[in-house]
Amino acid sequence: MNSKPRNKLPEALLVAASLLVAAGAAIADTESIEEKGFAIAARSDRSDNGFHNSLVELKMVLRNAAGRESTRSLAIKTLEKPNEEVGDKSLIVFDSPADIDGTALLSHAHILEADNQWLYLPALKRTKRISSVNKSGPFVGSEFAFEDFTALELNKFTYKYLRSEPCGEFTCDVVERTPRYEHSGYTKQVSWVDQSIFQVRRVEFYDRRGDLLKVLTLGDYRQYQDRYWRAHKLSMVNMQTKKETDLVYSDYTFGTGLDEGDFNKSALRRIH
Repeated sequence: MNSKPRNKLPEALLVAASLLVAAGAAIADTESIEEKGFAIAARSDRSDNGFHNSLVELKMVLRNAAGRESTRSLAIKTLEKPNEEVGDKSLIVFDSPADIDGTALLSHAHILEADNQWLYLPALKRTKRISSVNKSGPFVGSEFAFEDFTALELNKFTYKYLRSEPCGEFTCDVVERTPRYEHSGYTKQVSWVDQSIFQVRRVEFYDRRGDLLKVLTLGDYRQYQDRYWRAHKLSMVNMQTKKETDLVYSDYTFGTGLDEGDFNKSALRRIH
């Protein structure tokens, strides 16, 4: 029986079309992962918008690798950013123990430009500007870096959605964020954002070698004015040194009348 040879062209076209579809799907998946990561981070960040200003007192508990503790008392004032193109302003003031009473950190957060930070040392009656290349250093001996107090602005990072998984009593979206700003002490951070109230529950910080450096756990969330959620306990564990620092917050006060004048350099000398 004679048969005509099969035409290979349509089959080749089908294969090529399949490859194009697969490639397109891969690109779409990459885009959707980035877009989804940003959307999750933006929803969490924007849930906080509109608080204007706040004041809170807290305890800082430092714990060394052997478990020995020391405690400090401080207060944080915050002035909300006017829009997402700039960052919040904050003022941290210590009132105990006596050797650091009056020590203060003033921060003006930016997006891609270097944050402005000034450390006031009352014993020397001196205000020291924190260099942009030194912001990864420890803040007053804690496991929190200077960078950690200004680095949560949404547009400081690019994002990538990784997965969803259980996290304690919640289900969380896991999002990788990569710093866009120069001189960050971290190559990346991985955050767990709950799907219930859209708040961050855990953050992993990776150092400049790409190794896991620190893990931050956030808990005891409380809601204010039926809108604003605040974590009342933050625990930072250094996975390399085994040192820990807890921040334990009292209740927040909003609408305190704070304004720009409370967040400039001259305000540092008016603390005491």
